[in-house]
Amino acid sequence: MKYMMFVCTDSEPDTDLTDDVETWVADNDARGRRLDGDALAPTSAATTIRVRDGELLVSDGPFTETKEVIVGYDILECADLDEAIEVARAHPMARLGRLELRPFASLGDGPHD
Repeated sequence: MKYMMFVCTDSEPDTDLTDDVETWVADNDARGRRLDGDALAPTSAATTIRVRDGELLVSDGPFTETKEVIVGYDILECADLDEAIEVARAHPMARLGRLELRPFASLGDGPHD
């Protein structure tokens, strides 16, 4: 089952976890559990798009003032949620932020295997 794992923190990370994250990535890539992933640019590079009453609204930065920031993502292939939780548990950002797991779903079909 495929899971999107959002890597979140309360602010832009200032702690250098590069070596720890690279080790986590290498391990999960080697096991075939990580299909893709990357860090995201800071929120100052974000653009929010909305259409209201047919009008395009474009604004700089995240949608609203928020303390939680998505700083990266990984796409995981795991047997089930229990395995995905174990993979997330070992991610270095689990100690400093939050990791949100969501199964992929086909529109109208529910969870996707």
